Amino acid sequence: MNVMHQVQAKYKLIALDLDGTLLTDREQITDETKKWIQYAVDNGVKVIFSTGRGLQTAKGIWDELGLDSPMVLLNGAEIWEGPGRLYKRFFIPRETIRRIHAIAAERGDWYWGYSVESLTGAKDWTPEMFERDWMKFGIGCQDQKKLAGLKEELLSFGSLEITHSAPVNMEISVQGITKESGVRQVCQMLGLSMSDVIAMGDSHNDAKLLKAAGLGVAMANGEEHIKSIADVITATNNEDGVAQAIRKHLFQIE
Repeated sequence: MNVMHQVQAKYKLIALDLDGTLLTDREQITDETKKWIQYAVDNGVKVIFSTGRGLQTAKGIWDELGLDSPMVLLNGAEIWEGPGRLYKRFFIPRETIRRIHAIAAERGDWYWGYSVESLTGAKDWTPEMFERDWMKFGIGCQDQKKLAGLKEELLSFGSLEITHSAPVNMEISVQGITKESGVRQVCQMLGLSMSDVIAMGDSHNDAKLLKAAGLGVAMANGEEHIKSIADVITATNNEDGVAQAIRKHLFQIE
């Protein structure tokens, strides 16, 4: 879409979750969504990611959209000013990682972690991993009652933030580190306020951000809790929900 003149957008920053939101179930971005993201950028709106993914799995999407904007990765534990320009990282203490890993290895069905160097799953975890700095650790378990018990145990540490991106997992960061805290820091970086933000998401790890944003948009495929707290609900991730929200709520184009 070629923009011949500047259009006044209602918000100045779009914060996008990736899985289940920007990406279809086949992990693709539709042409319609790309078109409206570009339209927003052409009209002076910052488009950023607010995702649980790390750079290892988000960079390709960043590149595909050609965005030169900040990014909030790992649920806020890693913030980038732009491509190749790291702003801040928040590490879980190494001793805490040892404790979390012991619980995950003994009682989780699977686990993974994001360090500066890698995204590492259970099969690749070696003793050397304890010498790395970890920003996020995840545990998966098909038994949700068991998962709830693990979450309770980890919360008792008193130093962790725990959320989830699916009913069968939990994602662990330093206490106070969330997508919301990350987007707040990006706003400070850009001289914006949270009222300038339209945020979109589908899962529990989007909840605080959607409530804090100027407009919180839930995907129709999102968790019921997310839809109940959002300001508006858009179409599903497979039906150009992000594009529809940009068109309707950012530019008031029906």
